[in-house]
Amino acid sequence: MLDFAPWDSMLQAYVNDQGQVNYFRWQQEAKNTLATWLDSLRPVAVTQLLPEAHLALLLNLYNALVIQQVLARYPINSIRPGILGLPNWIGFLRFFSRPVYSLNGEALSLNQLEHQTLRPIFQEPRIHFALVCAAVGCPILRNEAYLPDIVEAQLETDAQRFINNPDKVRYDEESNTLYCSKIFKWYEKDFLQEVPSIPAYVAQYLPKVSKTATVRHLPYDWSLNQRVSPQNTSDRRYRISS
Repeated sequence: MLDFAPWDSMLQAYVNDQGQVNYFRWQQEAKNTLATWLDSLRPVAVTQLLPEAHLALLLNLYNALVIQQVLARYPINSIRPGILGLPNWIGFLRFFSRPVYSLNGEALSLNQLEHQTLRPIFQEPRIHFALVCAAVGCPILRNEAYLPDIVEAQLETDAQRFINNPDKVRYDEESNTLYCSKIFKWYEKDFLQEVPSIPAYVAQYLPKVSKTATVRHLPYDWSLNQRVSPQNTSDRRYRISS
């Protein structure tokens, strides 16, 4: 049986409304709680799940595994090394490519979970507004779990929020230029399964965008989506009620 309540409680405790994570307190207080919850999902019979439950499981699992990988390395300022030497790039790639979990006996990396499971099974471009790799340039991390009975509405809200965030998408009417996150470049094929162009996709959520707009991609911010530094942990919004 799927139980997303522990994950939901941790998100409410350690993630604020802007998607910023208090990794320091999470590491100190609930690192083992996260591991225990992740372990509880391993025996889930994925093939017996309804599509909505399967989707909610995989979205929650991806985001939780990213959090777990950051907690294992914290304190860090980014999942991407600051020095672009070969060893650093290897470490960055391994964050996504090395197996980090076993589901139904199958070893999975973050890349496999996203590119070999979520994308081909669901063919749902809105997942790219829900999967969070712990970078500021990513979508905002929800401070609630994805749930089977509302996952469709949650994804729609995620898309609305991402596309109406000027840090991620903005439109210059005078030059007819659409400036948007590199997520639209990296996963262009997924978006074009539904519409003929990226401006056409964005216009569904930002109607002022012309479907003839020229697309320019914004720089991607790889800094960690953290709320506070280890030296500043007094933010009451993160305190768990006793």
